[in-house]
Amino acid sequence: MSSENVTEADERDAAPQFVLPLVVRIEKAAPPDRTDALETAARAVLVMLSDDRSTGDGVWARAVRDWEDARIRKVVRRARGAEWRRAERLPGITVTGADAEVRVFPPVPLDGWPKDLARLQVSGTELADPAAPPNAPGGPVLWLNPELRMSTGKEMAQVGHGAQLLWWSLDDGARAAWREAGFPLAVRTARPGRWAELVASGRPVVRDAGFTEIAPGSATVVSDYSPAP
Repeated sequence: MSSENVTEADERDAAPQFVLPLVVRIEKAAPPDRTDALETAARAVLVMLSDDRSTGDGVWARAVRDWEDARIRKVVRRARGAEWRRAERLPGITVTGADAEVRVFPPVPLDGWPKDLARLQVSGTELADPAAPPNAPGGPVLWLNPELRMSTGKEMAQVGHGAQLLWWSLDDGARAAWREAGFPLAVRTARPGRWAELVASGRPVVRDAGFTEIAPGSATVVSDYSPAP
């Protein structure tokens, strides 16, 4: 194939593939609520992207650049007890929500996971909300597609993608203000009648590559940045 015919997607696929690992703590006796876990995962991605170690000459910067040059893959695994304590000993950042804890790690090669992360379960991560979450407050909202059924682990990866697209769409001033405020955001499922309008609105849209659970090209998340007054 000539270079003139190589699409951006082809170029990303040809690059070495990296993945951003996230681990959610799920203790049997006290699992976090689903929405809390989703929002904490999204913030964890933003914390990693904005950390000084991920930018410039930081120790994680090369890994982050290599990851961003390929497909933006994220994989969410779950841990409890001794598994969680081992994960905490690896270089990374733990982000907390109301009760949720998510640890994000610098990107690793797709086939080069640290063994203490590679052994963790990735499929079947399911969490529930005890009640429907309230209406989204003013500020950034990551809207989930109401027509798709995904595991909670898959949803966590998707809202992480949505947060990243939103971060990329902002200017330096908006990024700095969001970071200074602690990355407030909400994750909500859009109303069925509102979803098509959101997708067509020009806001950042996550379209899944289709490696797991859903069809390639499915729109999963729309990112809406409306900072609170």
